[in-house]
Amino acid sequence: MKAVYLDYNATTPVDPDVLEAMLPYLRGDYGNPSSSYALGQRARIAIETARAHVASLIGAEPDEIIFTSGGTEASNIALRSGARHDQTRHAVVTTNIEHPATDACCTLLAQDDYDIRRVDAEADGLVDPQQFASIVDSHTALVSVIHAQNEIGTIQPIAEIAAVAHGQGALMHADAAQSVGKVVVDVNAMDVDLLSIAGHKLYAPKGIGVLYVRRGIDVPSVLVGAGQEHGRRPGTENVAFIVALGEACRLARAKLSATTLHMTQMRDRLLAQLHADIPDLLLAGHPTQRLPNTLNVLFPDVSGRLLLEACPQVFASTGSACHADREDPSAILLALGLAPEQALGAVRLSVGRLTTLSDIDAAAAHLTAAWQQVRQTAPARLTSVP
Repeated sequence: MKAVYLDYNATTPVDPDVLEAMLPYLRGDYGNPSSSYALGQRARIAIETARAHVASLIGAEPDEIIFTSGGTEASNIALRSGARHDQTRHAVVTTNIEHPATDACCTLLAQDDYDIRRVDAEADGLVDPQQFASIVDSHTALVSVIHAQNEIGTIQPIAEIAAVAHGQGALMHADAAQSVGKVVVDVNAMDVDLLSIAGHKLYAPKGIGVLYVRRGIDVPSVLVGAGQEHGRRPGTENVAFIVALGEACRLARAKLSATTLHMTQMRDRLLAQLHADIPDLLLAGHPTQRLPNTLNVLFPDVSGRLLLEACPQVFASTGSACHADREDPSAILLALGLAPEQALGAVRLSVGRLTTLSDIDAAAAHLTAAWQQVRQTAPARLTSVP
């Protein structure tokens, strides 16, 4: 039986049109875009066309788009360069529910004596802009917040947080890896200075991403080389993957309204069916201010990991960390105040453009059957580390 893929937040398949767009640059058009002859210039034109497509999707200007190897690199450059843009400021403000690309980078900055301040999310996964107002001050160089949390899908009020940051003269960075292509992301409406994108979250290949840097923002480069990408990401450009991301962004913009509606319908149908069969099922994160494709559901009295092991017909993920003799619940869910035994039951289900009604119906039935099986055969909860 064909498995149902419900892990689009982990990665997406490459769109067939995206693959077709990139293939010529893996075959005949292999030129170096820095070369002056025709083969190289065709590559340069392809890169600039892709840059324009990315810019159009997020309301930016083409010269504000910097291509990177992915969302992690984009966020690392944003944080490490944003923190250094003003040598008189040594504080970075973020949240306690960030992606590791941000959280680990903040830990690295702390080793360089930066003051890392974290705002705690509320129980519904939202952060309160007023909490930033009490923490962001004249010592703050950068504020960095994930736009849509990757595990629970909650969408943060970035524009309100940006107003607080700019009021104190700090830069604002948003990690938009999970939100671009699913909801409207407009860098001007959000009023961000820096923004990260991961290509493989919107039907482009893995290994390509974008850092948006607002025009006029002078952030130092953390990499050195021949000066490509305005010196902020030097190195010979990955032409084929850049073209792929450009095409993915062009398609995302053209299909955004239909995609958002489709994913919302699939998500809501899945949640309704699971609730009907498992009344005590809980939804983590804000019930409405969330991505249209994401559910983080807490199955009662079972481990989410064991449930998925018993349900090979559904490809999904948990936020738990598994060890030889124990299972640790998701740190994100614990940060929301959930009890460890509740958090251990978490399963993230994320739909995509290719998800069908029959996929949803099959997945709901398989997950319910697996829950019933695991609850009967393994009623004892796993030991977790507090």
